[in-house]
Amino acid sequence: MLSKALLRLGTGAVRHPWRVIAAWLVAATLTVLAAVAFGGRAADSMTAPGLDSQRAAELIERAGTGQEGMTAHVVVTPLDGGATFFGDAAARTALARLRTEVRGLPHVLGASDPAGALDAGGDSAVRGGLVSADGRIAVVRVQYPDQSRLSAEDLDALVELGGRLRAELPLRIEMGGNLFYAFSDPDGGVSELIGLLAAAAILFLAFGSLVAAALPIGMAVFGLTVGVATMTVLAGVTDVPTFAPVLSSMVGLGVGIDYALFVLARHREHLARGLDPQEAAGRAVATAGRPVVFAGGTVVVSILGMAVANVPFMTVGGLAVSIVVLTMVLASVTLLPAFLAVAGPRLGRAGRIARTLRAGRPGRSGRRRDTEAGAVPAAGWRRWIGHVSRHPVPYAAGAAGLLLTAALPVLGLRVGLPDDGSLPRSRTERRAYDLVAEGFGPGANGPLVIAADPAGDPGVLDRLVAAVAADPGIASVAPTHIDRAGGIATLVVFPTTGPQEKATADTVARLRAEVLPAAIGHGTARVHVGGAAASLSDVGRRTSQRLPLFVAAVLALSFLLLMLVFRSVLVPLKAVLLNLLSIGAAYGIMVAVFQWGWAGALIGLEATVPIVSFIPMFLFAILFGLSMDYEVFLLSRVREEYLRTGDNGTAIVEGVSGTARIITSAALIMVAVFLSFAVAEDPSAKMFGLGLAAAIFIDATVVRMVLVPATMTLLGRANWWLPGWLDRMLPRGPVGIDADHADVEPAGGAPGPRLVGR
Repeated sequence: MLSKALLRLGTGAVRHPWRVIAAWLVAATLTVLAAVAFGGRAADSMTAPGLDSQRAAELIERAGTGQEGMTAHVVVTPLDGGATFFGDAAARTALARLRTEVRGLPHVLGASDPAGALDAGGDSAVRGGLVSADGRIAVVRVQYPDQSRLSAEDLDALVELGGRLRAELPLRIEMGGNLFYAFSDPDGGVSELIGLLAAAAILFLAFGSLVAAALPIGMAVFGLTVGVATMTVLAGVTDVPTFAPVLSSMVGLGVGIDYALFVLARHREHLARGLDPQEAAGRAVATAGRPVVFAGGTVVVSILGMAVANVPFMTVGGLAVSIVVLTMVLASVTLLPAFLAVAGPRLGRAGRIARTLRAGRPGRSGRRRDTEAGAVPAAGWRRWIGHVSRHPVPYAAGAAGLLLTAALPVLGLRVGLPDDGSLPRSRTERRAYDLVAEGFGPGANGPLVIAADPAGDPGVLDRLVAAVAADPGIASVAPTHIDRAGGIATLVVFPTTGPQEKATADTVARLRAEVLPAAIGHGTARVHVGGAAASLSDVGRRTSQRLPLFVAAVLALSFLLLMLVFRSVLVPLKAVLLNLLSIGAAYGIMVAVFQWGWAGALIGLEATVPIVSFIPMFLFAILFGLSMDYEVFLLSRVREEYLRTGDNGTAIVEGVSGTARIITSAALIMVAVFLSFAVAEDPSAKMFGLGLAAAIFIDATVVRMVLVPATMTLLGRANWWLPGWLDRMLPRGPVGIDADHADVEPAGGAPGPRLVGR
């Protein structure tokens, strides 16, 4: 059985703690060295097989125009508020020098020349999109090779040059482009530190011991080091998306400390009941380790299930997060018991749990207050759960209504990708974005790239340019570039709307469905629309199409797993529906904050943005796995009490209140860790942080402490109903709670009740 395997694993770690700790030190050292020697840097490849934007990228790469590489842009305007590049010779000279120095940077393949265009005439510079119509703003577009040939040093060189020239030239200089997106250091380090400090404070308050608070933190840091280093090695083999390190740190810290808390709390309970530290640690792993393994496995399976979307960067990102989660599960059942053995009996001293357990010994009435697992429900939690159980209808209706109301904004959810316009104004990328939008229109920040293979039709390019330029969603079309060897042409076109706006996605769809087919007719020419805006629109549409299938698969898997664990039909059905409700409410909160701007200033959001296209699927996978953590932990206790007493009402009150303190402490830790990322500068990190924090908070409060006791009270003994034919079909032993709790002796020594339909 799983418990016996975990018992052997935990006992082995306790008997040889220094060997286990040394093994983890060696593993951490080796993975860090491997990451340094063979690791790569996170890189975004926002494409997927079969998408029109992917076909455009393939044509552009064949043409060898250089547009398939990385880009940056340097946006300048005269410091003199009355000067323009049309009439101010000093400003134009400074512009020419800036372009020359940028062109001389390492790995730069080329740079546009607004000063040279101005020498040919102001109208020429304006038509080429290099100088604004009023002459106040100019753009030097810098072309680099593909990301594999670049490093953060290239970005540093560009930024350093800008800093030097700001002091030497009479120009305001701002910079942006995907070179910044690829190589800017994420601001997750500060968020991780804030999350760790908050978690340490909560653990100290929960246990009243610095040693007890330090052990989960130490385990999580060990696990995160090994997991992130392994992910870095993976990045040396394939493209790991840039959001993966931040998301892995966020989820890894949250689940690592959470899992350690469950094991540590059970260990201290055993110590308080007089068990030897080694035996207490072994039993803690055998009991609390079950929900840890189950929850971690569910998170991993759910995340890896995102492969159904057939979007490679999401699949690889999910694999990277799964590596960190698996590392945390392994650390919880090996490294943590080794730490517990080294700490010895000191963990049983002081602390609220130990004092509560001692207070819970049978009094004169002889009433047994401690459950088999040793948890004693706090009087306040028992009173609250008893109150909810006595009034289940109003509490169930009120809580469900609250969550449904919170979920209503989901109906207005719009996916996309926040661009530089959503960054704080303290960032040069944001200031460059604003200058470009001011001088050239919002669409200049998200140009489309149309790739065309004329296939022997000499007039198709003229028809394409005329048709595209006539579209009401297109502001301008840059001169066509034609590859002489292959004949492939690329058109850079600028929409009238910004890259985040729905109108831009509508323009892309109209070009593909109406404008381009009409221009090329029924000939053999091929035309595809690419560029960042088109790629992100395509990925968003594909993930939206695949999301229902993914959700259905995760729900079905969770239902089956919970049915195997609890030998019930209604308990897993209720769990699936309530989890779906809490995740829906979290989605609604995200829409209200990020799309509607409600309370956005509290997390440093300066502008409304669409929800990142891949975040809803990632959040669903992660949250469903994490919610299973609390579900199994709570319902296992309720099931134990039901087997012991045979009374559904008593089982609910004792089981839910007995786990309330640990669940709320674990939830507080996760919320603190996730919220620390919600204040990061990157909007994607904000969305992940706020979405995860909101869902965990709702799940641990409204769902676990209100809806679960209310609905289980309403269902009564039917909670544990299982048709006889299904009971005979389901496997027993390794996954069943009944099997793992065979030592739970029912009241009076009689067999525990078994509600199986006949």
